Amino acid sequence: MKKTFIISYDLKNASDEDYETLYEFFKSYGTWAHITESTWAIVTKERAKEVRNAIAEIVPKGSTIFVVKSGSIAAWRNVICRNEWLKKNL
Repeated sequence: MKKTFIISYDLKNASDEDYETLYEFFKSYGTWAHITESTWAIVTKERAKEVRNAIAEIVPKGSTIFVVKSGSIAAWRNVICRNEWLKKNL
């Protein structure tokens, strides 16, 4: 069963290339949203720790990663992505 995960991160000593690699990783899931500068959502069959571990492999050491399964209630304002995506997938 597919689930939506919210991912927040702080990259340490990152280059533009590190960010591009991370963005491409998120987009590889097919169903994704860039919510805020450092927050994305993806839809996947993977578990949270599997997503976390995959991210840890591609970001600089010491970077902070937070992955949480989306719940049923959410509220937002001034996000980067479309409201419709969030309504459908969260």
